[in-house]
Amino acid sequence: MPKPIKLSELINEIDDVIQDRFAGETFWITAEVTDVKKQPDKRWCFLKFIEKEGNLITAEIKGVFWSNAYDSVVRFEKLSGQLFASGLEITCQVRVRFHKRFGIDLEVLEIDHSYALGKLETERQQTLDRLVNENPAFIRLVDGYYFTSNKSLELPIVLQRIAIVTAPDSDGQRDFKQEIANNPYGYTFSVSEFLTQIQGDNSSTLIIQKLKQIEVEKEKFDVVAIVRGGGSQTDFKPFDDYDLSKYVASFPLPIVTGIGHDRNTSIVDLMARQYKTPTKVASTIVEHNFNFETEITELKDRLLETTERMLDKAKDNLLQLKRTVKAYSPSTILNKGYAIITSNNQIIIDPKDIKLKSEIKTILKNEVIHSTVTKKSKHELDL
Repeated sequence: MPKPIKLSELINEIDDVIQDRFAGETFWITAEVTDVKKQPDKRWCFLKFIEKEGNLITAEIKGVFWSNAYDSVVRFEKLSGQLFASGLEITCQVRVRFHKRFGIDLEVLEIDHSYALGKLETERQQTLDRLVNENPAFIRLVDGYYFTSNKSLELPIVLQRIAIVTAPDSDGQRDFKQEIANNPYGYTFSVSEFLTQIQGDNSSTLIIQKLKQIEVEKEKFDVVAIVRGGGSQTDFKPFDDYDLSKYVASFPLPIVTGIGHDRNTSIVDLMARQYKTPTKVASTIVEHNFNFETEITELKDRLLETTERMLDKAKDNLLQLKRTVKAYSPSTILNKGYAIITSNNQIIIDPKDIKLKSEIKTILKNEVIHSTVTKKSKHELDL
C-alpha cells in the first residue's frame, strides 16, 4: 500500500492544477440557474448552474455573484421586469474558482442581458404563434390584435353573478372584493370564489381545474374574473402557459383579467378582456352596471319628455278645436246678423229642401219669424 498523504496535500495539488489551467481566464456559458439565494444587504447572490436533457440534470456546478458583479443582477431585474430567480436560462461571463474548503465554483462577472430578455420574448412569441396556428377556429391574429371566441362573447346587460379565480388571502383577492363591496352606487353582487395557487410550478394546471369547475355550472354566473396582485415577470409565467391560454380563449363565459400592474400583459390577458389590476376589474364591472342604469334613466327621461310634448300638442289641438266649434256655433252666427231657417224642426242647408206653401221658421238673434213660402227665386246678389 502506498504511503498515504494528507488531505490538504491532495487539495493543494488540485488547486495547483486548477490555477495552472484556469488562472486569469474567463468563459461565456449558457445555463439554467437554480437554488438562487440573494443577499441584497451584502450584495451577494449564490446559485447553481445546471444543464438538462429532458428532465434529467446532466451537469451541475455552484455559482456566485460577489459585490463587484451584483449590479448585473439588479440591472437584469430592472430591464426584464422580473426577479432573478430559479428557472431562468442566462448567458454570463464566469471564471473558475477553487477554495480549499468550499471546493470549486464559478464566479459570475457579467450577465448578457440581451440573451436573457430575448429568450423570454422568443418563448412567449412561440406560444402565441402556436395558439394562432393550432386553433384557427377560435383564435385569430389581425393587425396585431388577437380575436378569440371568448372576447366575442357579449357581456350581459347587468353583471351581478361573478366567479373569481384568485389566490387565498392575497392582495388581488382583497383589492377586488373591497372595490366591489364599497362601490359608490350601492350595487350588490354575488361573488363566488374559486381559490387556488396562481404562481409557481403547476399553478396553470390548478387554474384550469378551477375554470372547469366554473364551466360545469356556468348558468350560475355572468362573468369570470381572474385576478392577482403585482409581482415579477417570473410570477406571471403561469399566465403565459399554452394550455391555460387556449382554455381561456374558448371559455363559454366572458373572462376579465386583472393580472399584475400596468406594465404586465400575459398571454392569458391577450386571450380575454384585460383590465390590468384587480381593482380595475372590479371598478369596470361596477361601471358597466352604472352605464346600464344611466341608459335606463336617460330612456325614462326621454319618454317623459316625449309624453309631455305629446300632451302639450294635444292640449293645443283641443284648444284650437274649441275655438273652431265656438266660431261655428249657432249663437255666434246669430250674433253676427245671420239667420237660421228651419222646416219641420230641421235646419235648412239646401234651398231645394224648401217647398212652396211649406211653413218655415227664421231664427234671428232675438226673434223667430214664422212664414209660409209663397214664392222662390234665385237671388241676384253678388256674394
